[in-house]
Amino acid sequence: MTTNLTRRQILGVAALQTAAALGFTRINLHSAQAAEPDAVDSAPAIVIGSGYGGAVAALRLGQAGIRTLVLEMGRLWNNPGPDGTVFCSTSAPDGRSMWFRNRTEAPLATFLWLDVVNRDISPYPGVLDRVHFDAMSVYVGRGVGGGSLVNGGMAVTPVQSYFSEQFPTVDATEMYGTYFPRARSMLGVNTIDRAWFESTEWYRFARTSRKAAANTGLKTTFVPNVYDFAYMRREADGTATRSALAGEVIYGNNHGKRSLDKTYLASALGTGNVTINTLERVREIRRAADGTYVLTADRIDVTGAVVETKQYGCTYLFLAAGSIGTTELLLRAREKGTLPALDASVGTGWGTNGNVMLARANHVWDTVGADESTIPVMGIDDWANADNPVFAEIAPLPTGLEHWVSLYLAITKNPQRASFTYDPSTDGVKLGWSAAQSAVSVSMAKKLFDRINTANSTIYRYDLFGAGSKVFADDFTYHPLGGCVLGRATDDHGRVKGYSRLYVTDGSLVPGNLGVNPFLTITALAERTMARVLSEDTAP
Repeated sequence: MTTNLTRRQILGVAALQTAAALGFTRINLHSAQAAEPDAVDSAPAIVIGSGYGGAVAALRLGQAGIRTLVLEMGRLWNNPGPDGTVFCSTSAPDGRSMWFRNRTEAPLATFLWLDVVNRDISPYPGVLDRVHFDAMSVYVGRGVGGGSLVNGGMAVTPVQSYFSEQFPTVDATEMYGTYFPRARSMLGVNTIDRAWFESTEWYRFARTSRKAAANTGLKTTFVPNVYDFAYMRREADGTATRSALAGEVIYGNNHGKRSLDKTYLASALGTGNVTINTLERVREIRRAADGTYVLTADRIDVTGAVVETKQYGCTYLFLAAGSIGTTELLLRAREKGTLPALDASVGTGWGTNGNVMLARANHVWDTVGADESTIPVMGIDDWANADNPVFAEIAPLPTGLEHWVSLYLAITKNPQRASFTYDPSTDGVKLGWSAAQSAVSVSMAKKLFDRINTANSTIYRYDLFGAGSKVFADDFTYHPLGGCVLGRATDDHGRVKGYSRLYVTDGSLVPGNLGVNPFLTITALAERTMARVLSEDTAP
């Protein structure tokens, strides 16, 4: 399907384009028509973060006629660099790739045990960050659009029974009848043409993994995506500039992907009621005597230096800084006494969505192809296995040469959870996740892929995740979930306990595990929250 832009969406996109060209850090509808954007230091509503939950909040507030300010710590990704592209290439990354790093930190550390994957770069507010804790690191997107800029776009609806298990107080019928369809429509979710999938060289890698699964008696399933598959076919035909077929994904897609800056955020700006401030990191929240919220934010430049400290005031505050960002803001506020009435459960219920990455070595006759699309479209679905539920995304490994490697991101039903604690020495947070908790996911993934290897007489790859013979990459997650769990730290609609007109709309609401890629669920839950908030909490 193709998303048709409304006039206001077109104006919103124009605002983004003009702001980028002129170097604005404040983006609003008028930026498309004026040389200087209007300065906004306060608004009735403020949204912290422009990822999925923040984008939904911004759009629905703007449509309701509520003047809204979005504060985003990353930059606006719409201004071409010296090479003429917005995002750098995966094979030759530069500073645009990572958030203030001297070297890239890709999930694959080595190939044939050689350090040929990562590159030295110059520090810059790049699009991908890897946040490190003692036994776990977390990949997050930085920029207007958050994680939508750097993910694989898999828009998967969770199994309804498992959704209900995770969210027992949420009306699943309403979610699956109203909010999931609304989210899919707004995000521009589409599915690959099956006939083209079966014939194209670009998905031989997925068909090879499907064959191995079938030999094991396992089923595979197609998964929807926000990447425009009609555009991808034009890439393959040579009539469109390549993006997914040029190896682009983890450092951003220059074409084809319907990231949030092209969907929800464009529509939000198009209302004329929403402004986005970029390169501003909120570090403190307190409540004033009149019940409004006061935020302290640092504005940085492209070197990372703080160039200004600002304060904002608002009546309605929406936290959408992601599982780590939102939890850190609330924990700091509770422990430093600026929001002392926050519930004791803030900071708890965090998990990795059971993420484990691994790879298998295929036989020489089971080729994966030199050409691989970076957009996953298929997974091995063994979630119904009561003894060992796993959903394994069949992931690409595009190198431009035949390597016989099948790569997977396994999502396991890991029940382990961790808590964040505030660290006054750093004014940050620590995560109590342990290697033993990751080992639970590894054991589940190993049970599944041992079966696949046995049935196909294949072996694991030992050369991709660092020195030695590490088979399972269990020290990072793409899907950080929890910290401010729905129905515990908040009520059943994301209202933060202890305070009125304070809301959470991001992945911190999800209790640690969802069984599938989570962004569609986060979007749908945010739609549900905003429908209730706008009907019950805001003044007419």
